[in-house]
Amino acid sequence: MTFSLIGRCERTGAFGVAITTSSICVGARCPHVRAGAGAVATQNITDPAFGPAILELLAQDMGASEALEEAMAGKPHLDYRQLTVIDKTGATASFTGANILGTHAVFDGENCFAAGNLLSTVDVVSAMAGKFAANPDLHLAERLLAGLEAGVAAGGEEGPTHSAALLVAHEQPFALVDLRVDWDDDDPVAFLRWVWTDYEPQMNDYLIRAIDPPSAPTYGVPGDE
Repeated sequence: MTFSLIGRCERTGAFGVAITTSSICVGARCPHVRAGAGAVATQNITDPAFGPAILELLAQDMGASEALEEAMAGKPHLDYRQLTVIDKTGATASFTGANILGTHAVFDGENCFAAGNLLSTVDVVSAMAGKFAANPDLHLAERLLAGLEAGVAAGGEEGPTHSAALLVAHEQPFALVDLRVDWDDDDPVAFLRWVWTDYEPQMNDYLIRAIDPPSAPTYGVPGDE
């Protein structure tokens, strides 16, 4: 019911997740990032608590595999979980439980990791990772979204998807990019592309407003001189 791509920008050290699913509000439960630490995707039958727990361990300089093992230790219902992790070195780790839904697959790429369940074909994950690797000079958010689009083009889920999200952290404790399509009947990934296209030119303006308001550009709304 979900496929995702987590990644690290080897040039900037940013981390991010692009994800889509058949259920509502995937961005509220499944993607997790932390500047200077890494990225995590939690999916299938999701326990959102794994995201912050693994990121905290990564922030303590644990590697991806060690952090994943530590976070899972003693936890119930692991057979229903699908988890992916990337750390600040670009190393990755994943776990796919025995009760994962439908056709499922993972693909470990260069500075990225793709995973999915209820897929129309296992080729979805390699298509995502391949597209990510093909554009190393682009912004991480663009690379992740392009990878997600490649997964859709390769067949995507067995059924329709209804929500999608794009989440990137760079140097601040808050997200640089946090875009969500919580429900769309037709094509949430295409809707997410539309939102990113509109947001990207404004992205740095919002960052400046957060860290240096006196030098920030105006909002261009009535009353803002």
